[in-house]
Amino acid sequence: MPRDAAVHSTTISIALTDAEIYAAFEVMNQLRPNLARADFESLVRSLMDNEGFRLATLLDEGAVRCVAGYRVITMLYRGRILVVDDLVTDAAARSRGCGARMISWLKQEARRLGCEELQLISRLTRTDAHRFYVREGFRVECVHFIADA
Repeated sequence: MPRDAAVHSTTISIALTDAEIYAAFEVMNQLRPNLARADFESLVRSLMDNEGFRLATLLDEGAVRCVAGYRVITMLYRGRILVVDDLVTDAAARSRGCGARMISWLKQEARRLGCEELQLISRLTRTDAHRFYVREGFRVECVHFIADA
């Protein structure tokens, strides 16, 4: 199937029901292997209820092919921003335009929610993902420091 045809047959929506959240697990688990299937729905539901987390799923041919976990925060230096916590395309569906379609949707969602920008953090080791993000219009502007609590 040509790439454009695959992109146009997809739908993206925010998972709201337990079944929709649960359906995202297999793809999310490819990025977050530490997650347990038994705890996934309750963890996502807790993040949604307490921290404004949203889980967007891209369906292609009735199957979840790409997942994005995100939230809106306000920071003094930039104002309102949409932060992507998790972004993953099913390994079997890569290079079919699913990730690009999700990024485009996230940019539209950021504008719809009145955000100044879209941000995401990616581990230094994920060089293939970095090339993808640059291709999709992201630029590197910050260094993210981490310390054990």
